[in-house]
Amino acid sequence: MSDVEEEVKQQPVEDEKIDNLEVAVKHVLKKSSQANGLVKGLNEVVKCLDRKEALLCILASNCEDAKYKKLVTALCKQNRIPLLEVDDRMQVGEWLGLCKFDKENKPRKIRGASSVAIKDYGIETEALHYLQNNHINKDQ
Repeated sequence: MSDVEEEVKQQPVEDEKIDNLEVAVKHVLKKSSQANGLVKGLNEVVKCLDRKEALLCILASNCEDAKYKKLVTALCKQNRIPLLEVDDRMQVGEWLGLCKFDKENKPRKIRGASSVAIKDYGIETEALHYLQNNHINKDQ
């Protein structure tokens, strides 16, 4: 027997390949949630945007109220906070964990979320770099 052991370098493994906006946003929201860096709800998001504490704001394009969408967009523009628009508010709610999961781990009873602000990204990931390089910097 030899005393030499092979070293196995472990690299963090991402579950999915980061190649589109939805997958990247999902990963960034998950890491931000783990770092307690998310702000949810109209009142809290508006406060966060007004105080210039947000690093990024995500807004659903199918928001129920046009005034709500206009307010969040104006605050982001005024305070120069990047704004990402995603298609479905129910999908944003699912990413935030505003749902229940059944035995087959499929989401049920999903509550929609029209906007979310990120105050802390948590750890830097491939998804965050994808968002910054491909979507956030283009809007500025």
